[in-house]
Amino acid sequence: MAGKAVVGNIEVDGNAVTRRRVILRELNVREGQVILKDSLEALMAQNKLRLFNLQLFNEVEQLIAPWHNDTVTWQIKVKERWYIIPTAILQFADRNINTWWADQDHDLRRVSAGLTVTDKNFRGRHETLAVTAQGGYTKRFGLSYILPYINRDQTRGIGVVGAIAQGNQTYYTTAGNKLQFVGDYRGPHIWRSLEGGLCYISRPGYASRHTVQATYRQFEVSDTIVQLNPGYFEDSSRTARFAELSYRYEYNGVDNWSYSLKGEKLVTNAVARVGAEGLHRQAFVNVEAGIFREPVKHWYVAGIVRGRVMWPDGQPYFFRNGLGSATDYVRGYEYYVTDGYNYGLIRFDLKREIFNKTYSFPVKYFTAMPVRIYPKLFFDAGYINNPLPGTNTLVNTLMYSVGAGIDLVTFYDMKVRVEVSRNHLGQNGLYLHFNSE
Repeated sequence: MAGKAVVGNIEVDGNAVTRRRVILRELNVREGQVILKDSLEALMAQNKLRLFNLQLFNEVEQLIAPWHNDTVTWQIKVKERWYIIPTAILQFADRNINTWWADQDHDLRRVSAGLTVTDKNFRGRHETLAVTAQGGYTKRFGLSYILPYINRDQTRGIGVVGAIAQGNQTYYTTAGNKLQFVGDYRGPHIWRSLEGGLCYISRPGYASRHTVQATYRQFEVSDTIVQLNPGYFEDSSRTARFAELSYRYEYNGVDNWSYSLKGEKLVTNAVARVGAEGLHRQAFVNVEAGIFREPVKHWYVAGIVRGRVMWPDGQPYFFRNGLGSATDYVRGYEYYVTDGYNYGLIRFDLKREIFNKTYSFPVKYFTAMPVRIYPKLFFDAGYINNPLPGTNTLVNTLMYSVGAGIDLVTFYDMKVRVEVSRNHLGQNGLYLHFNSE
């Protein structure tokens, strides 16, 4: 076969824990497949990234054995990570370190501490089993178990999640674009939560994943919170109990799922809630789309769009958080919160890779520590609508910012972002984050 070859055997070495079929599931080549000889280099690069995206290995090496009658042996050697990871929890009550440091006077009583023990490769089948015990500002106990493959083709999975939590302080409203807190650090608990759910996962291809989850959630707050904000839950209730059905679709056509530089990404999450108390009904759809390109070697551009549509209007305060929480915020507005219903957010990045090196260590499970550094320029813009803004002046207003920063990416997918930005209010700021954009 001129110009073509047959993949004979695929040999896997170094997988002391990980099942061979889990590794083969990720590859875009199969034993007996006919491939073009000049596509070998590209296929090896693609499959190396695919195996890294499992987040099970520190190193992946591939070799092609000498040709024999146009048949090739594909050799894969991996060095496994440490899968049972006890992770110390040091979690701030506030949305980011800057808010905790400046607005809350870096009060250590606002820190939660605990331990999460996670087995990211339970039974060697890429199953995830995690137990969390946490004290301090928020007391929490959680358990989750995800079985990604329950059929022979490894395309369907199931999972179960559950958690209970409580605390003696929380925010009850937003005023002046800031969260307003109530409660005594050493006083009685003023809120409690309980949740449990089952999910079904379908992964028909490498990059696509569908998840359907049914969850029961319950929240209870003190009389003080309801007195301060009668609209905290529906009908001035102290309790919210509701059933939630969600559908999530993910397309991860990017090079690295943890820190993307090339490819496309789409995430859609549709949620419907029906309440027995404290909430009548609610539905919303979140969408995130990202495009990542390398127009010139070592130079990268990225465009990310996020948005939400919610209905009906008139949702209680607890259920209409918007920009300023989690990852949905306009950079340069880290100190502010904007509550509302429908919102949109765009982000543009231009970055350059100035350092990319992997350090080797003679330590099992920590054999390699990659270090990558990316200086960058960025521009953000966002908008959220709220028909009853009160004293929150940033809602119903276009927010935008420009800035520069530097990203550090290292082992076990840890990311550090240091950014300087200027927003449309003319305010400058220096911010620290531990996630991707």
